[in-house]
Amino acid sequence: MGEMKDADAIGEFGNPTCGDLMSIYIKVKEENGQELIDDISFQTFGCAAAIATSSMITELAKGKTLEEASNISRDDIAESLDGLPPIKLHCSNLAADALKDAIKKYRENKK
Repeated sequence: MGEMKDADAIGEFGNPTCGDLMSIYIKVKEENGQELIDDISFQTFGCAAAIATSSMITELAKGKTLEEASNISRDDIAESLDGLPPIKLHCSNLAADALKDAIKKYRENKK
């Protein structure tokens, strides 16, 4: 948890309705011709479910290729947390979208 000062990219996503805001920081390394998430952290302003989903996506994505990480779904996050109340499922969307935003920004910056 926390800001990563030397991040390769930062993904941000929020929900104006509930006020949750997530930032996902990634550090990428190349290994055997693949780009892997070497380090990942988050900063989240929101409810406990928002914080839990942000934390879980960092656990799920670390060590994965960018392609594998971009395929992590809200269902993967919710299942890893042993479920979320229906009213809080949107938090898992925010976490997945913030990670996808970080990966997109990394790829754009690399060009």
